[in-house]
Amino acid sequence: MMNEIVVINDLTVIFLIFLILGVGLQIWLAMRHKAHVRTHQNAVPSAFAEKISLEDHQKAADYTLTKTRFGQKMMIIEVFILLLWIFAGLLELLDQGWRGIGWSALWTGVAVLISFGFLSALIDLPASVYSTFRIEAQFGFNRTTPRLFIIDMLKSMLLTLIIGIPFVALVLWLMEHAGEFWWLSVWGVWMGFSVLMMWAYPTFIAPLFNKFKPLENEGLKQRIEALLQRNGFASSGIFVMDGSKRSGHGNAYFTGLGKNKRIVFYDTLLDDLNNDEVEAVLAHEIGHFKHKHILKRMVWVSIVSLGGLALLGFLMQQNWFYNGLGVSTPSTYMALLLFMLVLPAFTFFLSPIFAWFSRKQEFEADDFAAVQANPLALIQALVKMYKENASTLTPDPLYSAFYDSHPPAPVRITHLYSKLNASTS
Repeated sequence: MMNEIVVINDLTVIFLIFLILGVGLQIWLAMRHKAHVRTHQNAVPSAFAEKISLEDHQKAADYTLTKTRFGQKMMIIEVFILLLWIFAGLLELLDQGWRGIGWSALWTGVAVLISFGFLSALIDLPASVYSTFRIEAQFGFNRTTPRLFIIDMLKSMLLTLIIGIPFVALVLWLMEHAGEFWWLSVWGVWMGFSVLMMWAYPTFIAPLFNKFKPLENEGLKQRIEALLQRNGFASSGIFVMDGSKRSGHGNAYFTGLGKNKRIVFYDTLLDDLNNDEVEAVLAHEIGHFKHKHILKRMVWVSIVSLGGLALLGFLMQQNWFYNGLGVSTPSTYMALLLFMLVLPAFTFFLSPIFAWFSRKQEFEADDFAAVQANPLALIQALVKMYKENASTLTPDPLYSAFYDSHPPAPVRITHLYSKLNASTS
């Protein structure tokens, strides 16, 4: 039953309409995806027939179906919890409970936001445990022990407190004291904080969870350094991460900013790929750098963030915004919390646009790698990664258009073969 605080207004109706449409669309997409994967699970696509066995293809299909079914269940549970927070009075209860202590508005707001974050993490904990120790273990990927899982969780909580409390306090203070256009100040702080975290992550945060050691394969190291040098990519080193401590999945990435950039390979990836393939994978990552994809994403995020904060600046002045979403007492911190809670219901419909831009950048990075390294080596590396990560080779195209930041495997491999044929013609 809705608590008496909720005032049914236009915002309530619009939010519920978008939420219902979004949930319905996600369920329909998941059903399409499952049906498409099941239909093609008994035959390996021709482009992969000589490289991936039927057994591995079926394992990937089973893994995809299991994760998709679990994702559907979790989505329904999350929507139910969202409705409880807003319409069953849980947010109001949390707010009034902290107000009763008698702290200042600033520290009451910090307490509400931080405690909401921890409560949400606690609610999500059973799903995380099930995903790690049931689904990932069932398919041979999990290598995390219960002890390591708990240690990671405690470290994350401590980091949240150390980093989150000062940041949230600064944001709320600016919202209260920076005047009518506070959102410009908050936007500047948010962008600065994001850049700071990108710079600090490889050196100060990532080592709290994983061990990083310099790449020891001298032959591979020399090839990588030559690739970096001819592309003007300066980094603070090439490192191998002990990803196998937690998972059998493999990956590679570069992180950080300026001279603090690091190139990181999962040890599981280096176990699977030869030197040519590793070089091709790294060339793809450098392609993102050369095409300024990270900078473009930062610019895009900054523009969207500025628009979102400006909208929040308007909404927080409207009583109907609070009342229609179950909050009786307007405040800056509740405006911020409500905004973060309801925004995904509206932005989900923009997912295909964001995914399209991301896939476009992946094609550009592949094109760059096809010039800087052997395109056949990149094809071989991707096929091995699809196999080792049990990635489905037959996603539903429409589902993929909404959810996948990378092109579907057949499309990506076909694209790279066209580059290979062009280079040999």
